Amino acid sequence: MIVVNLDVMMARRKISLGELAERVGITQANLSILKTGKAKAIRFSTLEAICAALDCQPADILEFVPDKE
Repeated sequence: MIVVNLDVMMARRKISLGELAERVGITQANLSILKTGKAKAIRFSTLEAICAALDCQPADILEFVPDKE
């Protein structure tokens, strides 16, 4: 499973959802879907814009957690 740690990076950078959405160029609603882990996919261009806005790497936002069996 892929876990989205966008909220963690936003807190570290002290940036609001609205400000990040504006910098990235997507709606707050779409950013919120991504932040809560409900998104099924993300465009590389969006991931690149988020990383640029937060000055981070994709691995700071996305984390692979193996399913427990």
